[in-house]
Amino acid sequence: MTIWVTLEMTVKPGAFDALSTFLRANLANVRRFDGALSVTLYHDAETRAFLIHEEWLSRDHHAAYLAFIEERGVMAELLSFMEGAPEVTYYDRLVM
Repeated sequence: MTIWVTLEMTVKPGAFDALSTFLRANLANVRRFDGALSVTLYHDAETRAFLIHEEWLSRDHHAAYLAFIEERGVMAELLSFMEGAPEVTYYDRLVM
């Protein structure tokens, strides 16, 4: 069973271009990480809302990824473009 993870944030005024450069440089690394199935980004330019939607094999895979990017400063760099910490939500895929 896979999980979906959403991270909802607000981009700082004037930071979207720098965020885009950062994402272009780092998204391939996320997508290649063990257990990552997909990563999709959404942005509302009017409100500066930013959503990352990810699918992972498990919470353990996602936790390993978070530890990896925390240790290397990647998460801190991502958050430097944001107005605050992300709201993170986990969803278990239901099979019915």
